[in-house]
Amino acid sequence: MVRNILFILVVGLGGVAVLLWLGFWQLDRLTWKEDILADIEGRLAAEAIALPEAADEATDEYRAVTLTGQATDAELHVLTSGTAAGTGYRVISAFETDDGRRIMLDQGLLPQEAKDAPPSFGPPTTLDGNLIWPDDVNSSTPDPDLASNIWFGRDVVAMAGVLDTEPLMVVARTTPDPRLTALPVETVGIKNDHLNYAITWFMLAAVWAVMSGFLFFRLTRRTA
Repeated sequence: MVRNILFILVVGLGGVAVLLWLGFWQLDRLTWKEDILADIEGRLAAEAIALPEAADEATDEYRAVTLTGQATDAELHVLTSGTAAGTGYRVISAFETDDGRRIMLDQGLLPQEAKDAPPSFGPPTTLDGNLIWPDDVNSSTPDPDLASNIWFGRDVVAMAGVLDTEPLMVVARTTPDPRLTALPVETVGIKNDHLNYAITWFMLAAVWAVMSGFLFFRLTRRTA
């Protein structure tokens, strides 16, 4: 019986300790994630600069930039859902800047029923946006349907090859094309569930402590 009591103590206290450690670890992760989100918010809100000559993901992701030029009729459609504008296709256009560069511009969402609507062109325009290296594509992402011009993620390198542009993407804050609704970069879509995870671990620690205490109480009463 004494061995059973010792076993309950070791398992009970050990389990509570592990669960509490996991909860505090998630709180550390929460602080880490909040720092990242604050840095992104700062980049998004910063004054826009000219497009860097040699943009780098490590230093320039989310950087606000200004473009002057015109989108072309070379565009790719990325099937997208869960946006503020609903479900449709992100339109990734080849954009020719006034200084002769050709990059990719994420202009916004095209409604599904308007997929075949032609692009609307106007005079060269100046617009603001943010550099981004999206991580939409992983090992489970289907290959694009090139015949139907339907992609399932923003693959910067592959899209640049198809559009004959630099492997550089800017997400527009506004779009001159009346077909589209702009989808500017926001942090609201970046997951930050660490507080919920921490609360879950702390609640499990409390349940484990109560259950261990109950078993300990029953065993000690039997030995009394």
